[in-house]
Amino acid sequence: MKKQNIIFILLLLFFNVLMFNALAQISPGELCEAHAHLEGMSNCTLCHVLGDKVTDQKCLDCHKEIKSRIDQKKGYHASSEIGTKQCINCHSDHHGRKFDIVHFKTENFNHKLTGYALEGKHTEKKCEDCHKKENISDADIKKKKFTYLGLGTECLSCHEDYHQKTLSSNCLNCHDYQEFKKAPKFDHNKAKFKLVGKHTTVVCLDCHKKEQKAGKDFQVFSGLKFDNCVACHKDVHDNKFGQDCLKCHTEQSFHEIKGIKDFDHSKTNYKLEGKHTTVACAQCHKTKVTDPLKYERCANCHADYHEKQFVKDGKSPDCIECHTVNGFVGSSFSIEKHALTTFPLKGAHLATPCFVCHKKTEKWKFKPMDVQCAGCH
Repeated sequence: MKKQNIIFILLLLFFNVLMFNALAQISPGELCEAHAHLEGMSNCTLCHVLGDKVTDQKCLDCHKEIKSRIDQKKGYHASSEIGTKQCINCHSDHHGRKFDIVHFKTENFNHKLTGYALEGKHTEKKCEDCHKKENISDADIKKKKFTYLGLGTECLSCHEDYHQKTLSSNCLNCHDYQEFKKAPKFDHNKAKFKLVGKHTTVVCLDCHKKEQKAGKDFQVFSGLKFDNCVACHKDVHDNKFGQDCLKCHTEQSFHEIKGIKDFDHSKTNYKLEGKHTTVACAQCHKTKVTDPLKYERCANCHADYHEKQFVKDGKSPDCIECHTVNGFVGSSFSIEKHALTTFPLKGAHLATPCFVCHKKTEKWKFKPMDVQCAGCH
């Protein structure tokens, strides 16, 4: 080989080595996969200040979503523990394509630094249970292959709205982080309908029924009528007394009657007259005021004083045929009615007082009677 060719080859090798060393100084290694599109000498200044190192400003020029959070003094990168550090302290590059540039231990991660402390059931969740694309609302952030950004702190940003927009969107007004099915924070006294008396012991489902809405289980909490009791309760009086049940009843018990002295009994099927107006309610309504009473005959309430003395064809006449509601003592049994008996009154008998013939011993005796003259004379 000619001497000139050998010199040329040596010079070529020398320049290759020189160029390799120069390139190595310019690019110390491959960028990670996320930054692979920034490879090349023409892109160096996108991250590096010319002749200087990487700066936070350069990083945040590209990572605008993180800059926005830092500017608002929100999130992990604005926290007291991280906010004082430079980006490159945690996210250095040029370590190869497979290098994990976002590397921190999630097992012991203090989530409070993000501005959202994990409590209750949230402490049992894995990161990927919440940090998934379907929970991200921002379209640009959603395009990322993976990110911890983009989640809202409102319950409905991750959870389905069981109430289907019928109640406040702030679930924490009623619920806590332990479980959804109970609402320990809910105070019914702050609702439009305050619970008092027996209502305080009623199971929620008795009033707030479950149904299907939009093909899903739904429990009705809003829009219930409560302007009167019959919105929930059956009117056992069939509207005889109107719809304002509280005029007579209390919420302590339906069988506890208030204002009973002023109760207008004429609105019932049995108007109180005579002696009945002075009788205590409990004397007739022995069990519950609402229990139906028979009132077609006096004997429905009163014992037969005459012990079936007037039974005819197996049936006793009703007391009202001889007595009035003004009192049992005395009788409205007339001479005309006596004429229908087996002993019509005639002559001097017309002026004879009843007790002359009908002697009272322990009780009055009317039947059987000896109608022969010798029976009395």
